[in-house]
Amino acid sequence: MSEKKLFFKYVSQNILGMLGISVYILADTFFISMAEGADGITALNLVLPVYSLIFAIGAMLGVGSAIRFKILRARRDRSAETYFSNALLWALVIGLVFILIGILVPEKVVALLGGDDRIVVVGKDYTGIFMMFAPFFMWNHICNAFVRNDGAPAVAMAATLCSSLFNIVFDYVLMFPLGMGMRGAALATALSPVLGVAICCTHLLSQKSTVTFRWAVPSAKKLLASCQLGVSAFVGEISSGVTTVVFNMIILKIAGNVGVAAYGVVANTSLVAAAVFNGVSQGAQPLLSDYYGKGEQTSLKNVVKLGVGTSLGLAALIIVVIYIFAAPITAVFNNERNAQLAAYAVTGLKLYFIGFAFAGFNIVGTGILSAAESAKWAFAASVSRGFVAIILCAFALSAVMGMNGVWLAFPAAELITSNLVMLAIAKTFGAKSA
Repeated sequence: MSEKKLFFKYVSQNILGMLGISVYILADTFFISMAEGADGITALNLVLPVYSLIFAIGAMLGVGSAIRFKILRARRDRSAETYFSNALLWALVIGLVFILIGILVPEKVVALLGGDDRIVVVGKDYTGIFMMFAPFFMWNHICNAFVRNDGAPAVAMAATLCSSLFNIVFDYVLMFPLGMGMRGAALATALSPVLGVAICCTHLLSQKSTVTFRWAVPSAKKLLASCQLGVSAFVGEISSGVTTVVFNMIILKIAGNVGVAAYGVVANTSLVAAAVFNGVSQGAQPLLSDYYGKGEQTSLKNVVKLGVGTSLGLAALIIVVIYIFAAPITAVFNNERNAQLAAYAVTGLKLYFIGFAFAGFNIVGTGILSAAESAKWAFAASVSRGFVAIILCAFALSAVMGMNGVWLAFPAAELITSNLVMLAIAKTFGAKSA
């Protein structure tokens, strides 16, 4: 099969899978807005960074370990077999920390992230429940990445879509017919990765699988080797959490809880767009790592061109859709018909989404760099878009332009980072062909 056919096979299935993840977050937001109104959306948005941190760690362990597995397997290195077990065991160790915090002090987490007494009451149970399932969220990322890299992208896609559908259905069932409110939303979200892991196991435990689990003391050396290649995935996930914390702090001072609720609409909608580009990045990764491991430079560069071209085309489409449907999208989450929330969110969607003209290229670009073992460049680009540029732009532009400055911080940061990513790709692939 040609590089182009393989690329679109893997990418299309991964986009569907990643969209599944973002859709169930939107479902959470929608059902919570119906049950709890603006306070519910505010609480959800304030604790979203914790959710992002758990996902980011799982993505780093899963993507990084799976890349190591794929490259070493292409080189016929037997140590490839140990990376799956190592990732799962480290996820358990790290997950235990989140479990203890979720059991003992969930209300302090909500308060630390900016919740007042009213928001703490709404959000503490939701926070505690999903934190207690942290290992499953991480295992889901790991299993999905290894299944995809083991030549079964359709199973990985099915696992993600089915767990997302489960979450959406049980969000409704637990919140409304069973009257569990925010607790029901949290429980539906927490149980969905359990189903995802189970579906991945239909491949991992089959005769087709080349991935094996072996009990061993977790290796810090293998963890570090994996994290070096998974750091762009980590920053890609955590950046939304960091951005949310910074934006929440700024918006609370400018526009209060209603402003934070509006940002919740913008941020959760943006997760759908980010999922599309993460799907392109993760879909291309097994092919890139395989061609890189085998030293097939022509095929490697063809996939790089396909990845970049696809990201730019999708970015244009997404921006047009948001400009046309900003008001209807906002109305879906504005159950109380709050005019101030609507005004903030509609403007926010139109300004914020300009950033995806650059963000799509940056997400795919950092994935390309990781897959080709350019860990330092991937780290630099990821840190720029996820931390440095976005924080500096948010504080600087909001001080000058208020809420409009908050929305424009994302496009400004992504524009800055895109220049770094272009330089990194040119140097990485220019050096490898020299």
